[in-house]
Amino acid sequence: MALVRKGSRRISVDGTDYRWRVRRRPTYAQGVGESPMTFAAELADSPGRVLVVATPHPHPGHYRVGPGAAVPLTPAVVATAIRRARDEGWSPSSPGSPHHLTL
Repeated sequence: MALVRKGSRRISVDGTDYRWRVRRRPTYAQGVGESPMTFAAELADSPGRVLVVATPHPHPGHYRVGPGAAVPLTPAVVATAIRRARDEGWSPSSPGSPHHLTL
């Protein structure tokens, strides 16, 4: 499973380039508040195993959240999640099922 390039952002973590993306529209569960906002990351040039990260915050498109209530996802948070996943054994260059991480 590879990330869609459209809408993804590049980030360099410890000299390695990755792409990351937040789903544009929330899933039903994210929209009603049953599940948190997630984002996905993978190597930028040679996709392999995808990292799926669940954040403790609601998706910006949450139906019950008013304007301005969403917490922005910053590149620093993405970099921290990538480092933590690598420490936990995520190997982005090898094929396989997605690696899940909860912040």
